[in-house]
Amino acid sequence: MSAAPQPIELREGGVQDLPSVLRIMQAAFDSQFGEAWTHPQCMGMMALSGVWLLVASVGGRDCGFAMARAMLDEAELLLLATSPAARGRGVGGALLRAVVAESRNRGAEKLHLEVREGNGAIRLYHRERFEKVGERRGYYRGTNGQTFNALTLARPLR
Repeated sequence: MSAAPQPIELREGGVQDLPSVLRIMQAAFDSQFGEAWTHPQCMGMMALSGVWLLVASVGGRDCGFAMARAMLDEAELLLLATSPAARGRGVGGALLRAVVAESRNRGAEKLHLEVREGNGAIRLYHRERFEKVGERRGYYRGTNGQTFNALTLARPLR
């Protein structure tokens, strides 16, 4: 008999969680695309009004996070990452659903995000009712100079 999977625990994060967030981001984001944010970028964003951070852990170990912001009646998912070892266990979905719920609580009527075309997370976003609303051609530049499109997705919250 196999042991039951450990529950996913979500908590509000803060600047004290940035070392863990940066470790997860470096492991989760493919370095060839240059998508991982730096510590100063994360600090700068967290200093802004309306920004929040959620951290996911399983068995007491941080394994994912989401950073989002809400302004007036709209919200944006800024970052979402799950460590490779925790993928396929529902961590990303739990974080995304928590961002949806918190965005609603903050009065947002629509939640936006941007993702590199070809990113495997697109399947998760579609499952959670996000639809493509735009595209930025050649927005991401890989380390080899190749460019990739950015897809803008959104979903209603009401």
